[in-house]
Amino acid sequence: MIGRLNHVAIAVPDLEAASAQYRGALGADVGAPQDEPDHGVTVVFINLPNTKIELLYPLGEDSPIANFLDKNPSGGIHHICYEVDDILAARDKLKAEGARVLGSGEPKIGAHGKPVLFLHPKDFNGCLVELEQV
Repeated sequence: MIGRLNHVAIAVPDLEAASAQYRGALGADVGAPQDEPDHGVTVVFINLPNTKIELLYPLGEDSPIANFLDKNPSGGIHHICYEVDDILAARDKLKAEGARVLGSGEPKIGAHGKPVLFLHPKDFNGCLVELEQV
């Protein structure tokens, strides 16, 4: 059901510094910051030949990333994102298998302009999983 790895998301305490580190030290293709108010984050995508890295920074005090950084002040891996062909079919299959979909269970539009859902980390070995329809 899942396709390729779309991205690995890393919460960072300083978006500008993290972007500069990837651009400078690693020589990566670093995109511009983009605010995602529906998700409470500002994101920067780092384009790699085989996938992307998504840097996450809190957008507002109610951001889930602010809570993550309170517990992990240096930042860290926040989630992984897999591609799926049909997000509603994937959601229904996962729910039938006992997986918990976070939020309302209805897809939201993600940073790539495509529908996304998040799955509870306790159902996936402690890893928050994002599904993105391609």
